[in-house]
This record gives sequence, C-alpha cells and structure tokens, in this order.
Amino acid sequence: MSEHGDVQGEFEFDHRWAEAAEHKEPSARARMLAARWKENPPGPVPFRGEVGPVAPRRSSWISTAVVLGCVAAVIVLLGYAQTHGLR
Repeated sequence: MSEHGDVQGEFEFDHRWAEAAEHKEPSARARMLAARWKENPPGPVPFRGEVGPVAPRRSSWISTAVVLGCVAAVIVLLGYAQTHGLR
C-alpha cells in the first residue's frame, strides 16, 4: 500500500509548472476551426451586423394585468368549486 502512495506522489500534477510552459497546445475546437478555415476561410464579419426588425415590446403594466387576471381567475374557480362541492 505504501508503494502505491510513493508512485502517486511522482505523478502529482503541478499547476505552476504547467502555467509556466512556453508553448501551450491549442484546444481541440481551435484545431478543428483552424483545419476547417484552412480549406474554406470565413468571410469578413462586420463589427456590428445589420439589425433585423425588432418586435415591439409589451409594456410592463400589460404583463402585470395578465398575471393578476390569471390569479383572480384561479381564485374565483377555486371558490366556485368549494361552494358547489366539486371535489
């Protein structure tokens, strides 16, 4: 059992050593994109693309009214069910 502990200590990863490395290998996604772009380079992309039509935003009071209306409907439905014994 002590032999296993000694071997484990030899292979312990040292983050400081890894961060100090001069050459860092690119990620798998970076390698994939580099290979893809070598064959078919991407076209130029503007800093800010054209903005499409924007749907008008609902005002906050309409959303509040819808939520309160739903809550009121549930309360009325539960009251109706209790008074008429619909369980």
